[in-house]
Amino acid sequence: MTDHAAKPETLSYEQAREELILIVQRLESGGAPLEESLALWERGEKLAAICQAWLDGAKAKIESARARDQATAEET
Repeated sequence: MTDHAAKPETLSYEQAREELILIVQRLESGGAPLEESLALWERGEKLAAICQAWLDGAKAKIESARARDQATAEET
């Protein structure tokens, strides 16, 4: 499991996703006190945003590569 003290923005996609899965499981299992549940929820929101940023970045790179490939193909 990922170190909960780690800043979300320093995590890889895989680390953030793994921790997010664990948080969701913990929240779904119930039984956590309200204060802990809120802290888990907030951490989960941060992790979800980091995962989305990674995915958006990957999509942008793919779209950029496709555009370059298309421009190169049109030049020939």
